[in-house]
Amino acid sequence: MAKNTHFDYIIIGNGLAGLQLALKMSEDHFFNDKQIALIDPSEKKENDKTWSFWETGQSQWDNLAYKSWGKASVITSKKEISLDFYPYSYKTLRAIDFYSYAKTQLRKRVNFHFFTDKVKDVEELKTVTITTQNNTYSASHVFDSRITENYSPKSKTAISITQHFKGWIIKTENDCFDDSSFTMMDYRLKDKNQTTFTYVLPFSKTEALVEFTYFTEQIVSDETYDSFIKTYINDFLKIDNYSIIETEVGNIPMTSFPFEKSNSKNITKIGTAGGWVKGSTGYSFKHTEKKVAKIVENLKYNRLPSKDLFKKRFKFYDKVFLKVLKDENNKGEWLFQQFYKKNAIQSIFRFLDEESTFIEELKIMKSLLSWSFIKAFFKTL
Repeated sequence: MAKNTHFDYIIIGNGLAGLQLALKMSEDHFFNDKQIALIDPSEKKENDKTWSFWETGQSQWDNLAYKSWGKASVITSKKEISLDFYPYSYKTLRAIDFYSYAKTQLRKRVNFHFFTDKVKDVEELKTVTITTQNNTYSASHVFDSRITENYSPKSKTAISITQHFKGWIIKTENDCFDDSSFTMMDYRLKDKNQTTFTYVLPFSKTEALVEFTYFTEQIVSDETYDSFIKTYINDFLKIDNYSIIETEVGNIPMTSFPFEKSNSKNITKIGTAGGWVKGSTGYSFKHTEKKVAKIVENLKYNRLPSKDLFKKRFKFYDKVFLKVLKDENNKGEWLFQQFYKKNAIQSIFRFLDEESTFIEELKIMKSLLSWSFIKAFFKTL
């Protein structure tokens, strides 16, 4: 049995959202007298994923970044679009490095407590009671990263597709990669008439992540990903001799499902379970950073933690993007070609970061104007 079972805050899940929230709390003197627990069934000792994101200037993540780039390309069946990110940098961070950093920092704080346990039930009364496999805890407020049971990608009340992928990190004998630039999307290799692309992150001249990605409703077999990755390496990268040193797989919901409706007075859903993944792209790292900052601000001013976490107009834009990809999945290549061809990458990043002006948003929408987009727009309305 744990000695202390009541806490001011309990965070369920030591993933990106849970650990970013805990780190943000640990950096603010407001929480010095608060007892905070983190509960997760895993000790997070494996590199189970990588996160990529863009930002300007320096940040607390620079020392953790595995690699960064200032240039990229988007390749379609018709053209290659070169992107110069300045003043942004695109950075990749390995999950194991983030987990290790977060746990090291938090264990320096006597008011943060880690429990390796699986949560079985959460009940909200005056306080919140959490039942795990090994114990029972209570908290004044719980931040829960478990996806609500009423979510389904087949829900008729939300627009949903899935970003699913598999990647190989390969090592070559000779220099094969230009590690000053990466491939954001390459649409030349397709799985039938679906939105699929290859993503290539060169970590050095001899090492790169090669990932085959789908934006579709249905997932595929492990062997299907492997076949496309192998074909891309052989036919497009022209590499014959290499070894696979690591693999990663992912399955990210891209949806308009209203996860935020599961928030209550004493329970706030976070991460994917809170709808923090950008619906139209699947990116989450920087959105998580912003949302945990807003939660901390709300707590300090005695507001509901989930207050003002979302901007309605960007949720609408995401729904339109998703509607096109769901109803006419074959249009994905065209949609992203227009997106990157007709807009400055800096405007795109501001738009995806939900920091753009309304004028910038109108220009981006105009660049995507088509019958498919018009139909999706009015269906979403």
